[in-house]
Amino acid sequence: MTASLIRLKVMLDDVEPRVMRRVVVPFRIRLDRLHEVLQAAFGWTNTHLYEFRIRDVGFGIPDDGFDGPIDARKATLLSAIEDIGARSFKYLYDFGDGWMHTVKIEKTVPVVADFNDPVLLDVVGRCPPEDVGGPWGYEEFREALANKNHERHDELLEWWDSADYDPTAVDASNLRESVDALAAKWKRRSRKGLSLRPLPNAYFPSFAQAATSRVSWSRAGWRRRL
Repeated sequence: MTASLIRLKVMLDDVEPRVMRRVVVPFRIRLDRLHEVLQAAFGWTNTHLYEFRIRDVGFGIPDDGFDGPIDARKATLLSAIEDIGARSFKYLYDFGDGWMHTVKIEKTVPVVADFNDPVLLDVVGRCPPEDVGGPWGYEEFREALANKNHERHDELLEWWDSADYDPTAVDASNLRESVDALAAKWKRRSRKGLSLRPLPNAYFPSFAQAATSRVSWSRAGWRRRL
């Protein structure tokens, strides 16, 4: 398959109101890096174990046992999808809280010149707090904060340090900056001192405009094309 980008719709399971992210990543992205993209896109803190479950095959951080997952650092999304033939798969973050995400492949498009950075397109809903106890703990957390008569109100008020929690309030700009920062970090590691070639005139009239308009193009341009 020629180099391509893939659009993914990622839903956090068993959580209301809805928490969803839509991202574009290289189809050949390593699964450990896809994990980093999803952490940044949702606003998780990347402090727990994770696993991608594609059909019956797991990819994550290997352990010493024979039944552990395949090393995510040695597998790409493309190779996993081609080998297994799935159009959707699961992403589990934090084995304790059990935050399960459903990842759906929506569309693939050719890579534009050297522009193959991850892009956060759409943001819906606020990521739950870490260590709140999974979807059911999250539901109780919100109920307890809103109800002074709830038996856990004082406990969770002290834990959260505020009575205010809006599950729809999300800082999309900050999340996009976090995803952009990943691309910059990966470039520093693998392409030190090498600048990207300019994008074709069909996208920008000059390289200078491309350099100064990268973020706005990522947010608006990809929406138009995808």
